[in-house]
Amino acid sequence: MKKIVISTGGGDAPGLNAVIYAVVHACYRKGWEVYGSRNGYGGFLEIDEMVRLYPRDVEGIYSTGGTILGSTNKGNPFSRPVENLAGEIQIVDVSDKIVRNFNRMGFDCHIAIGGDGSLDIAHRFAEKGMPVIGVPKTIDNDLEKTNRTFGFDTAVSTATEALDKLHSTAKSHNRVMVVEVMGRDSGWIALYSGISGGADVILIPEIPFDMEEVCNKIADNELHDKHYSIVVVAEGAGTKSGQSFNKGKGELGRDEVILGGVGEWVASEIRNRTDKDTRSLVLGHLQRGGSPTTFDRLLALRFGAAAVRLVEERVFDHMVALIDSMMVAVPIADAIVMRKKVDLASDKIMTARDIGICLGDKDPRMPDE
Repeated sequence: MKKIVISTGGGDAPGLNAVIYAVVHACYRKGWEVYGSRNGYGGFLEIDEMVRLYPRDVEGIYSTGGTILGSTNKGNPFSRPVENLAGEIQIVDVSDKIVRNFNRMGFDCHIAIGGDGSLDIAHRFAEKGMPVIGVPKTIDNDLEKTNRTFGFDTAVSTATEALDKLHSTAKSHNRVMVVEVMGRDSGWIALYSGISGGADVILIPEIPFDMEEVCNKIADNELHDKHYSIVVVAEGAGTKSGQSFNKGKGELGRDEVILGGVGEWVASEIRNRTDKDTRSLVLGHLQRGGSPTTFDRLLALRFGAAAVRLVEERVFDHMVALIDSMMVAVPIADAIVMRKKVDLASDKIMTARDIGICLGDKDPRMPDE
């Protein structure tokens, strides 16, 4: 008999419930017990937040968005905000308490589902002796050592559908529509949805953009009797001069800044430079919601089942990864060492350039004028 606990941390993503479904069913076929920790590590700190999960509790959830366990990106146990008796907020480390409770409750393994931040926390717990297995989750697809993360395909589909709908209104009013999508350090969503959704311009963090090049593309559209344009910009994109865009720091003075505003700024610049009627739209958390696509649903189910196999094999402090269509185990430490960037020599970048999409710079393959 083994006793497994699952947690979901960080931002939500379509496919989380499918992972939980697969873990629960795979465990119960082996005669193991499964528990879920609500709101990240909440179940390790408050007994009411730890719930037993039976197959009947997860019936049909593989097709739904969100997570039945809840999630949080503010619950780092190594740096947790706690209100003291004086009503002041203090940052404390409760990781030792969580390890003690993990052992006291008799768990054999913790399956941590999350992105780079959540997996970094899981790795730190592994260093404290907790048997941990990671499952990669992020709509940004920016985790190293796995070809894909679940949630990405659904986010791209949502963004592409939005672009499809914007074409008709942009064309009707001869407007430039600027669409800001998620992508803090990597431009995967912007690139995939922009190419698939017929964008004229795609701006990603990997290529600092020049507004002159952007406006030249819009002017070229006009010369070819196309009086509207679609611009897709990742939230983490920055200018050639080094300008970046954010809304300030997170709560409690956390180092990570809250990105946003680049789409509105790009729209304003286009309006001023071209005199075109220009509007901006931020898709924001729409990209996190909704039912997972078939691809994400299947990938999440595969990740969950593979995680249970790693429990049985006692391959701890590793993350399940999709590599060349196979489920493999990679050290969590290797997966979180850096964010996965768009390869500027990739076929997708070349495809964008070949079909005339502006990436905010001069095509390096073209001769200088």
